[in-house]
Amino acid sequence: MKNLILLFISFLMISITGNAQDILDGAYDRKTTYENRKVQPYPHLRQADVMWSRKIWREIDLREKVNHPFYYPAIQPGNNQPNDRRSLIDVIMDAVIEGSITAYANAIYDDEFKVEMTQEDIKKIGGAREEIMQIIDWSSDVEDAVTDTLIKVAFDRTTVKKWRIKEEWYFDKQRSVMDVRIIGICPMQEGKDEITGEPTGFFDPLFWVYFPDARPILANAEIFNLMKNDAERRTYDDIFWKRMFSSYIIKESNVMDRKVNEYMIGLDAILKSEEIKAEIFNIEHDLWEY
Repeated sequence: MKNLILLFISFLMISITGNAQDILDGAYDRKTTYENRKVQPYPHLRQADVMWSRKIWREIDLREKVNHPFYYPAIQPGNNQPNDRRSLIDVIMDAVIEGSITAYANAIYDDEFKVEMTQEDIKKIGGAREEIMQIIDWSSDVEDAVTDTLIKVAFDRTTVKKWRIKEEWYFDKQRSVMDVRIIGICPMQEGKDEITGEPTGFFDPLFWVYFPDARPILANAEIFNLMKNDAERRTYDDIFWKRMFSSYIIKESNVMDRKVNEYMIGLDAILKSEEIKAEIFNIEHDLWEY
């Protein structure tokens, strides 16, 4: 009798498992190839082969349509998110919290990756904090009935709507190519008015991440394909490698270490940004002009 009961239970479990395996979220069994994926190594570069280089700082505005894959899915604190995709700030923050990526502090004044953030600093990123608020119980008969309540304010990651990039353009005479390498990336949080809570339009850098250290994480994080082809998977590392984003230059290496908006405003600043971009293109073009 016991053997029959065990046989029946085993048959039932197999049937349930088989039915669960038949449920597919799509027309076919999609198996991701990005788990434990290794990054594509940079080409070997010697100092003697670099005949020209220039550091550039640029910003990616996630409010532009072409940059939406970096921002969405935008998940509010406490809500669930899709299993197959995460926004760039979610990928980076999750890795920083678990210790897979090192975050560097003083992002406003220092972009040379000198000071590592402590665990206490990481807990306060984006204005996250714990506050003790005194709440008065007006229904109590006791005079001045006050209760101390601990309130946790979480980091709203949806307020990160820009990313700052530090990169270096160079001409490699060994391979005869103009190339670029991203050195670091920095999330930028949009500020809010303390009274109204409305966005101010001003952005504050939160921390820097050394990009080569982040590549193994980005190579295993899938991003939405704007070419509207769900069968072709891409990762954040692919997008950065192939330069599939829109950005504008805010600074180039200069003698006074100034940003463009520190000596030009409005349309002049935009034109200066385009001028710097054109200069880099012309340098490569002139090298091949005989």
